[in-house]
Amino acid sequence: MSTIDLTAPFRLDGRLAVVTGASSGLGDRFARVLHAAGATVVAAARRTDRLEALAAELGDRLVPMTCDVSVDRDCEQLIAAAVAREGHLDVLVNNAGLGSPVAAEDEAIDDFRGVVEVNLNAVFLLSQLAGRHMIEAKSGSIINISSVLGQVASAPIKQASYCATKGAVMNLTRELAVQWARKGVRVNALAPGWFPSEMTKLMFSDESANQFMRRNCPMARAGDAHELDGGLLFLASDASSYMTGQTLTIDGGWVAR
Repeated sequence: MSTIDLTAPFRLDGRLAVVTGASSGLGDRFARVLHAAGATVVAAARRTDRLEALAAELGDRLVPMTCDVSVDRDCEQLIAAAVAREGHLDVLVNNAGLGSPVAAEDEAIDDFRGVVEVNLNAVFLLSQLAGRHMIEAKSGSIINISSVLGQVASAPIKQASYCATKGAVMNLTRELAVQWARKGVRVNALAPGWFPSEMTKLMFSDESANQFMRRNCPMARAGDAHELDGGLLFLASDASSYMTGQTLTIDGGWVAR
């Protein structure tokens, strides 16, 4: 009697992945997870020193590349260099993002536009650039990192631009998924709840904010970084081969309230 290898669909051996915002927080973790699953990972971010430290730790299948996703030319060079390295591009994780709490009546329009540029416009451009190669190969997985704050309001933590862009990322994910479904390219989103990162550092250092999070989360706690590993690997690998246009929410029950 044959046995079923349940781990095989999750392996990424021989595949090339690009992860943006990989110099810290969730992006650093995402790069490590894909690397551990066998992929060659192009880790992109603005802070070159951190990327080089990550490459020194993980070895030659971790390729550091300096990239500011708000600069179109940087995005173009990132995808071109990734494809040139292996001749193919199999996984793109659009993780780079920004946001900071500010009341909507006080948020400068240029600041709002800046968040849109990084959190939404760059996601589209990188998906488009990667998508062209994936369409040609008739294979690929794009994972857009959204947030529970793309599904519900964040107030009393005031983040109009962040909420707007993360909601837009979810619907962009659906549209790209449907456009490319018959071309072999899957597009899904991962929506984390409250996880420690540079972006959430201020919240986690404030006791009243911590109490708000614990009180309103059904599991009464923040997530640990490793609790996104399974979702990321599922979306990146053949384990989710019949899944596209979906948002996988990992939030301790936050949006189920």
